[in-house]
Amino acid sequence: MIAASFLPGAIELMIICSMAVLGVVPFWMICSKAGFPGWLSLVMFIPMLNLFLLFFLAFAEWPALKAKEERERSES
Repeated sequence: MIAASFLPGAIELMIICSMAVLGVVPFWMICSKAGFPGWLSLVMFIPMLNLFLLFFLAFAEWPALKAKEERERSES
């Protein structure tokens, strides 16, 4: 028999959901503004891959910046 003390209550579930939203939404915006698909931010739920995503965003060449540079070159 499973003891009821091991099951999460409403307050714990609200805390977990709010932390998930606070963790994923900023990365969704960063990925979208960088020119990557926003769903890539869901990788934040997977341990170790979330570190890979962080380093990938830091050091990858962003498609949005590449497109902006090409537009500026074509206007000049």
